[in-house]
Amino acid sequence: MASNTHDAGHGAAEAAHGSSGMPQLDFSTYGNQIFWLLVTLVVIYLILSRVALPRIAAILNERQGTITNDLAAAEDLKAKAVEAENAYNKALADARAEAQRIAAETRAEIQAEVDEAIAKADEEISAKAAESEKAIAEIRATALESVKVVATDTASALVTALGGKDDADAVAAAVAKRTEG
Repeated sequence: MASNTHDAGHGAAEAAHGSSGMPQLDFSTYGNQIFWLLVTLVVIYLILSRVALPRIAAILNERQGTITNDLAAAEDLKAKAVEAENAYNKALADARAEAQRIAAETRAEIQAEVDEAIAKADEEISAKAAESEKAIAEIRATALESVKVVATDTASALVTALGGKDDADAVAAAVAKRTEG
């Protein structure tokens, strides 16, 4: 029942205004609506142009400045990185050259020590070979004398065994003649 009373009151209000539907579409209020639309647009334009847009422009300029500074700093850091890389490569090349120089010096020192040891060993071998040749010569001489003595004794024993007369000078001369040549 309360809704019927409300509906009846609503119907009376519509009749008082003389139109049904949305008031924005009522042609009698268009002038008023256009005036307030223009006033609102001017106020919004003034607020945006005087307050909001300058702040946005300042923020955009600040961001652009920050980006420009960051890019400049990145370029500086890149240049420093390239410089550091070049310095590293130069240091690496210098270290390799130094290592090769040290290796060459060490090889030369080792080769000199080896050559010295070989020369010393050659001298020792030559000295021992000379001693050995001298000893062999002495052994040969002693052996030749021993052979002469044995040959002389054997020849004397043979001559005596065969019934001949032992002539020591003749046997010694025959042995000497035979051993010489």
